[in-house]
Amino acid sequence: MATIGDFEHLLPSLSRGEKTQIPGIDSRPDVCGGEPCIVRTRIPVWLLERARQLGTSERELLEAYPSLGAEDLVNAWAYVRSHGAEISTQIEANESAGDGVRLTPLANRTIVRPSLSNHNPPNRPPTA
Repeated sequence: MATIGDFEHLLPSLSRGEKTQIPGIDSRPDVCGGEPCIVRTRIPVWLLERARQLGTSERELLEAYPSLGAEDLVNAWAYVRSHGAEISTQIEANESAGDGVRLTPLANRTIVRPSLSNHNPPNRPPTA
């Protein structure tokens, strides 16, 4: 398996145009309100960056999100570096909106978990 270090050295060699189109990051109006996400997931880049800012390690992120690989995190960090203002704005907007996503400390680490207070999975009775 490739490591993050295997890919990070490539970032400086990318042109400005190549940096704006980071592979593995997709932004579609019908997925997460158009926020940039990891391809084939609904995991927004801002969420990963905010978890990292709060001290969550890459290893913890990979454990918390089994669908992610090291390459996905490299792509996310590359996107953050080339679109820092956009990601900062999304972090601020999502934290001030209180829209059901929160960062929760868990056993000396911070794991990003969606709030399920208004959601009942199919075939499960509502909880009290």
